[in-house]
Amino acid sequence: MIRLDDLALFVRTAALGSFSKAAREVNLLPGQASAAIGRLERELDIRLFARSTRSLRLTEEGRRYLPFAQDALQALRDGVDGIRGDVNCLTGTLQIAAPSDFGRNLLLPWISEFRRDHPGLDIQLSVSDQLTDVFRDPVDIALRYGQIDDASYVALPVAPANRRVLVASSDYIARHGRPATLDALQDHNCLQYRLRGRTYDRWSFTLAEGPRLVQVSGRLVSDDAEVVRRWAVAGEGIAYKSWLDVSADVAEQRLEVLLPEIAGEPTPLNLVCPHRRQFSPAVKLLHALVEERCRPLERPV
Repeated sequence: MIRLDDLALFVRTAALGSFSKAAREVNLLPGQASAAIGRLERELDIRLFARSTRSLRLTEEGRRYLPFAQDALQALRDGVDGIRGDVNCLTGTLQIAAPSDFGRNLLLPWISEFRRDHPGLDIQLSVSDQLTDVFRDPVDIALRYGQIDDASYVALPVAPANRRVLVASSDYIARHGRPATLDALQDHNCLQYRLRGRTYDRWSFTLAEGPRLVQVSGRLVSDDAEVVRRWAVAGEGIAYKSWLDVSADVAEQRLEVLLPEIAGEPTPLNLVCPHRRQFSPAVKLLHALVEERCRPLERPV
């Protein structure tokens, strides 16, 4: 008979690519994890992993069996949710990943509110601008900026009309002037963002005649979006930020929008997960809450 713990360990080992990493999550020794997978392979009479001293990968049979194992475990979780029924009595653990600026300054108080409404729910929040792999990383859902073109993900829109805006502090504008055109950005210190070693120094805009890329430069670069926003508030330069991230700064006059007549790059916010079956009652309620909180923050057209 197949043991559920062995099945769950197989799914996590496939995601992490390592017996030791999967074992560490459930406080087992790597040898115990390997033995559990061996037990499952004997029950199924197939080889799930091709093992060597340097690598561990799914066999063709393991690759084909993986979605069935994932569905079986999710069906059991759905059954528990169905028995509990009452969404006001949510229990279990919800693992969430979010971008740094949005996560710290907007999502954090909303998560606190969500937890007060559902005290039986444990929440693990990961805040980082490094893109979370919802298939391999230990998260249930991720809030992610940008277009989701990968069909292997399931995405629920949160703020589909969100765009980037050019912003600077009144102090910076007083010292360096306000750019009158996109070309004038080349004369300013533009605060740049780096992701996975790539510096985003070509800013995209949508003009009536079509897309426009502007090459910018500056002396300050960070891989943390919140740091870029703080530099802008401190008067260090011009930032090109998601409107959601700077809406409070604009409302409280810490930042001003530059060239507001020009449409910035579309930056929709989505809630992403690897499988629709993972839209548990907790995920659905959190999505509804975040979408509701983001709606009043939308920038007037």
